[in-house]
Amino acid sequence: MSQTEVVRALKAEQGQTISQSYLSLIENGTRSHLSQSSRQLLAAFFKVHPGYLVNDPPGYHTELTSAVVTLEDALDRWLLESAERFAHDPELSRALERLAAHPESRQCLVLLGEMLSMPGLIDRLTETLIAKERV
Repeated sequence: MSQTEVVRALKAEQGQTISQSYLSLIENGTRSHLSQSSRQLLAAFFKVHPGYLVNDPPGYHTELTSAVVTLEDALDRWLLESAERFAHDPELSRALERLAAHPESRQCLVLLGEMLSMPGLIDRLTETLIAKERV
């Protein structure tokens, strides 16, 4: 939309307006700060949070910087890709999807590794699950 179209649409949709010259100053960066009322009006018009219309402070990063979160995200992506790769085995594919959806998928895999190291535990758990399915 042109600046003139935005001004007209603001008047029609919001019942308020700002000048085209003010929009021009905002758009070309001459006006570095918006007034509270202008920010609220533009945010409502464009259907965004008012904070979207302000510059981030120096040093602010939008990406996650935690190595743990990054590892968790990479693991979840890998699990989902594996679920797709094993789509021919619906039971395995669903299990991988559930694991990826869990907020602590890494911890779930670590726990599974510990469970596998305990002799007979997996067999006993399997027997218990099968018995519950029969009931």
